[in-house]
Amino acid sequence: MLRTYFRSTPKDAVFVSFFLYAFSLGTLFPRLGDLQTQMEIDKATLGFALIGLPLGVQVTLLFADRIVRRFNFRLILMLGIPLLSISQCFASLSQSPYMFAGILILGGAAIAVIEVAVNLEADRVEAHSGYRIMNRSHAYWSFGFFGAGITGAGFSQLGISPFLHFVLITAVVSALTIFLFAKYNAAEPRRQSPVAKNKGFVWPSKGIFLLVFFSLSAMLVEGASIDWSVIFMRDIFNTAPIVSGLSLALAAISQGFVRYFADQFVDKYGPESVSLYSLIAMVLGVGCVVFSFEPITALFGFLLMGGGSAVIFPLAMSAAAQRSDKTPEENVASLAQFVFVIFLLAPPILGFVGEHLGLRWSFALCFPLLVVSFFTISSLSIQKKEKE
Repeated sequence: MLRTYFRSTPKDAVFVSFFLYAFSLGTLFPRLGDLQTQMEIDKATLGFALIGLPLGVQVTLLFADRIVRRFNFRLILMLGIPLLSISQCFASLSQSPYMFAGILILGGAAIAVIEVAVNLEADRVEAHSGYRIMNRSHAYWSFGFFGAGITGAGFSQLGISPFLHFVLITAVVSALTIFLFAKYNAAEPRRQSPVAKNKGFVWPSKGIFLLVFFSLSAMLVEGASIDWSVIFMRDIFNTAPIVSGLSLALAAISQGFVRYFADQFVDKYGPESVSLYSLIAMVLGVGCVVFSFEPITALFGFLLMGGGSAVIFPLAMSAAAQRSDKTPEENVASLAQFVFVIFLLAPPILGFVGEHLGLRWSFALCFPLLVVSFFTISSLSIQKKEKE
């Protein structure tokens, strides 16, 4: 049985955990256009409503490392993923942006804990197996998002309500999570560390700060694609729901394929070289979207944006977990806290710019952060400098 198989091959269990987490999370975004119409709000208001999700993430990350240390990985999955899905079901019933944002805060809390837990589990399995699996783990996250994007586009095209869509996904994903992970035994930590007094906010070290600046562009590019790609295609090109949803799906599938095969290239060429080409791909992708005059050009741009943003955050997470200046839990949590600030600020900023200047200008905001990432690529090798 799969549960027995997971105990002997924990890396596959990690892959499945990333997939189920992403499928649950990704269910919301292909239906944002429908929810915007349902609530009768403009893009700026939708952007401010979406702030609930990253706000819940950001607040919970203040103590997420403590939760992950105290509770078993399988318990976090079996409670966190259903809670995330259920929050989206209630959010789909919202008639006002305030209710929508409030409910999303609960979903954001679940995301924060799951995010730290699955990344730490991937790092621990990677350490004990001797093989890189971080990028491949995030590949399955992208595959899950791709599945959610295609499923959401199909439900939208068929005219099925977001609530019914979300309820069906909640039932399936929750049942699979509980069935597959009920008897899973988590990997041992890289090193045993005493549980420090809870400081709440985990202040990053200098090395983590550099990783934050390096990661911000990829998070903005990915966040812009997740939140606004479907609405961009609908508003700019008046495409059918299935085509609009394809923009999100293409970004996710290209991201997934790059992550799936990235580890061998990282081993061969190093994280800095791989990151350089990833940043170039993001620049080209954002350019295609911003200056597109046909739907096919924009879709190609989203494809490049997904592939380009694929390895930046996983490489930064892996580098943070391996640093020795603080515990892995603290480093991962502090990186996530600051990187997710861009997710906190991006929805209202991009929505406001999109409403008043147009969504092309919203995506153009990615360019400055891409420049910052070019100048902080060396942060990925800082752990080597520590050892020296």
